[in-house]
Amino acid sequence: MTTRHPLVVGLDIGTMKCAAVVAEVTETSVNVLGVGRQDSKGLRKGVIINIETTVQSIKQAVEQAELMSGCDIKNVYAGISGGHIKSFNSHGMIALKEPEVGVKDLERVMEAAGAVAIPTDREVLHVLPSEYVVDEQRGVRHPVGMTGVRLEVNCHIITGSTTNIGSSVKCCNDVGVVVEKMVFSPLASALAVLSDEEREVGAVVLDIGGGTSDIAVFHEGALVHSAVLALGGGHITNDIAHGLRIPAHPSAESLKKKYGSALASEADPHEDIPLQDVGFREERWVSRQILCEIVEQRCDEILRLIRAELAESGYMDVAQSGLVITGGCALLPQFDRLAEQVFGAPVRIGTPRGIVGHNELVADPSFACAAGLTLFGARETRSGKRSSGGPGLGKGWENFKSWIKDFF
Repeated sequence: MTTRHPLVVGLDIGTMKCAAVVAEVTETSVNVLGVGRQDSKGLRKGVIINIETTVQSIKQAVEQAELMSGCDIKNVYAGISGGHIKSFNSHGMIALKEPEVGVKDLERVMEAAGAVAIPTDREVLHVLPSEYVVDEQRGVRHPVGMTGVRLEVNCHIITGSTTNIGSSVKCCNDVGVVVEKMVFSPLASALAVLSDEEREVGAVVLDIGGGTSDIAVFHEGALVHSAVLALGGGHITNDIAHGLRIPAHPSAESLKKKYGSALASEADPHEDIPLQDVGFREERWVSRQILCEIVEQRCDEILRLIRAELAESGYMDVAQSGLVITGGCALLPQFDRLAEQVFGAPVRIGTPRGIVGHNELVADPSFACAAGLTLFGARETRSGKRSSGGPGLGKGWENFKSWIKDFF
């Protein structure tokens, strides 16, 4: 298939699945052409532990997307998460050489903010400005052209383990695709599920997948806090397996998807469900309410740990404006209602938006990251920041400059 418009490919390398989304970018839209999805078994808690298995999962997902779209995939925007991701806020300040703020001044102040001690085994993924300050005027979004004598910036820096980033890049390269940029997964998911108004007013995105729960807090249009907890839907599956004495895959996973609910009180206590593929000669049955009690306990624990993380970070007040839950766990019935009880705030399930074409293929919370990666790539394509020579990691200040205008 040939297209007059540039292509972007989002590749979500998750603990439970690998998903690839191919889209073409026009001046006004992102048009989905094809989707690929494959079970993933080479990761644990978001971290690659088996290169060969992960390569096979990526290869099959990419081949499916190529077949559906009729396109050859050469470059991808890849998502990354896991407990190795660390983030922090930083501040930079410079004296202006000219009366008016120029683009070079933005680069200088971001360089000042990025001049922090980072261990040699870590690499910078993102440097995201949250606000500029010109003299005493705070909350400035676009300072270029303003007059003053001092320019400051507050920014959010996200780093990852060099080893884990390198493993993700290697897996993609072994498949025959080049990583244009590694993107923090909840950052991509937020692009797909948050509206501009929600980002401005304040919202918390919870991307709860198979191995991790990713947190991204937005306030006044910018990312101000992020974190990764090594808990996810796979822990729910394991609890079911241990509690009912059945194999985790496929039995417990199948029961979770077919009969599970995050609120056990919603299950009929008189409804029994069969336990299949457990190696017993006689078929066994269990109350659906018992299954849902197991699911609810782990869901409640995940949500309360997220609540504790937000409280410790000082951004719990932002959560009161609203939470958007996405990722595979968002598909569990009543998960949003349980979250409303835990946080005492409005909650909605986030599905990808802002895309056209075969958008029904990605109208699923589990595709939020992959869809968001295509939106991320589309934004870089339109702004001219898109590279074509590899992941662009470990390039020092050149990385910082490419992020100056992100999320503004």
